[in-house]
Amino acid sequence: MLYQVLIVIYLIVALCLIGLVLIQQGKGADMGASFGAGSSATIFGSSGSGNFLTKATTWLAIAFFVISLVLGNLTANRVKSGNEFDDLSVPVAEQGAATDVPATSAEPAAENNDVPASTDSSKGSESDVPN
Repeated sequence: MLYQVLIVIYLIVALCLIGLVLIQQGKGADMGASFGAGSSATIFGSSGSGNFLTKATTWLAIAFFVISLVLGNLTANRVKSGNEFDDLSVPVAEQGAATDVPATSAEPAAENNDVPASTDSSKGSESDVPN
């Protein structure tokens, strides 16, 4: 149960982190604002959104890495259920001896009439081929 909850939180944190990184402006955007590009009056005030977005990105990145480590630790200690084909200690003939179907059956195999009869190309001539 804890594993599924951590996976959901991990995905939400990852999506929020991607969104915050995409919202932020690069360092070169300040040069355009000084020449009157008009991005100085934003929702976050005249100082810009750098302080809030930087702190939020930092905390989401910390949460992302911590959850990554916890999930890695949980999956490393988890025992994987093996497949019957992975066990090579006992031959397959001995494992499935009780469930094998006998090779001979009481009913004869039905003839397949759906397949057209094979034709030998060496017997026919080119005039036999329809145009």
